Amino acid sequence: MASSESDRDDRGPTLLHVTTVPETLQFLSGQIGHMKRVGFDVQALSSPGDYLEQFGRREGIAVHGVDMPRRITPLGDLRAVARIRRLLCRVRPTIIHGHTPKGGLLAMLGGWLARVPVRIYHIHGLPLMTARGGKRALLRLTERVSCALAHQVLCVSESVREVVVSEGLCPAEKIKVLGSGSINGVDAEGIFNPARLPADGRETVRRRYGIPHNAVVAGFVGRIVRDKGMVELAEAWRTLREELPDLHLLLVGPFEPQDAVPADVEALLRNDPRIHLLGLNWDTPPLYAAMDLVLLPTYREGFPVSPLEAAAMQLPIVATRVAGCVDAVVDGVTGTLVPARDARSLAEAIRSYVRDPDLRNRHGGAARQRVQRQFRPEALWQAQYQEYVRLLRSHGAARPVCDKPAPATGDNLRHALWLASMPTRLLPVTG
Repeated sequence: MASSESDRDDRGPTLLHVTTVPETLQFLSGQIGHMKRVGFDVQALSSPGDYLEQFGRREGIAVHGVDMPRRITPLGDLRAVARIRRLLCRVRPTIIHGHTPKGGLLAMLGGWLARVPVRIYHIHGLPLMTARGGKRALLRLTERVSCALAHQVLCVSESVREVVVSEGLCPAEKIKVLGSGSINGVDAEGIFNPARLPADGRETVRRRYGIPHNAVVAGFVGRIVRDKGMVELAEAWRTLREELPDLHLLLVGPFEPQDAVPADVEALLRNDPRIHLLGLNWDTPPLYAAMDLVLLPTYREGFPVSPLEAAAMQLPIVATRVAGCVDAVVDGVTGTLVPARDARSLAEAIRSYVRDPDLRNRHGGAARQRVQRQFRPEALWQAQYQEYVRLLRSHGAARPVCDKPAPATGDNLRHALWLASMPTRLLPVTG
């Protein structure tokens, strides 16, 4: 049933989060409830499916399904933009908050066509950092369009913000990082708190997966794809396997066909009895409890979640010295940073932690203290709320979307491409 104008006023400003796939919305858990408590009518838009409906019921918000292909498909993307615009004209949000490259692009295009008063593009990472040739050029163009059409660009980490500015994707004045970074902080007192887990939880998980109680377990939590450094992890494992007979790997996450690992790497990971594949599992605190250190040999990140969760669980982290990871790990204090695509350095770092339990304890303890000090979710939620209020004061006085017919789609898209072709110093700086 359509809402009346007075109903909308009673509800408060409508905040619409947009992601390409609904699973991404889980990273806003807690934050959505906070925004509802301070007066926002929060809604979400993503590709349709059971997870989207479940998320809506769990968070108590309205959700909307629009097919949004993850890959670059020009015709499919144009259809998605048209559908998003129609939905925006019906929902009439005051703020549209687009996440990730594809979701952000479609949200900013649809929001601009519908004249949403406040448009926010949130950069979680930059796929163009590992792309080449024509794909890299296309990704640069889409990032510039998203940044140009947003009133404010947010970024999850300072190191990625520096890349965005240096690559000429967005003016420095228009992009900021809230707090210490990350998308939602980490709950180190409740969910990711080793003191709140059952005393036998570590052994229970190990018994379930056939891991000896005295083994040293190196864990990985994330998508099992090439970009996450699985090739180098496999090579490091081949180096360490015979040398460290007590070492086991516990890998939590799905194999994905997009950016799939080579066949020989997948065969090794699936067939080695000391490598334990758990697949997709959102209940990670007990799994972290079974680990002794966490690995993230990734090629690129925005602000990775698993190092923060591992740190809260008092675990040291071995990660690569790339944008995003340098914000999540303090080298030599909360973990060890190694060069990307360097299996030998990865093996050396793992070896150091396996052989030195005191080092594991020191770095793990420092990691938890840092998370407790800098990445409290409530502090990040408050910073995000203050940003919404600032933008509403600057732009929210505009009438809701679609009061007048939008210009022709082709004209808008040509204008967006023209904006993206301009030097960064000449792009609009609003917000």
